[in-house]
Amino acid sequence: MTRVEFRYTKHQVARGARADAESFDKFFLLKNVSKMRLTYQVRLLTFRASESKKKVIIQVPKQCKIHASLRDFVQEFPKAIRIERV
Repeated sequence: MTRVEFRYTKHQVARGARADAESFDKFFLLKNVSKMRLTYQVRLLTFRASESKKKVIIQVPKQCKIHASLRDFVQEFPKAIRIERV
């Protein structure tokens, strides 16, 4: 897996990301957007999921467009992340 560069707040505390829901083997990220991009939240959750042997499921609306950067990221880590259209 590629290295995740951590970002810090102005008080030098590492930023984190939380999933919207979590099951014993999955993290769920629920997005109601028209275009989904590769964000720091997605990268950080994917890193967290791969470390804990879980999978990130991103749920987006059916008409949502997936940015090329996110599409490439999903292809690079198919065992760690999946996009579902609901």
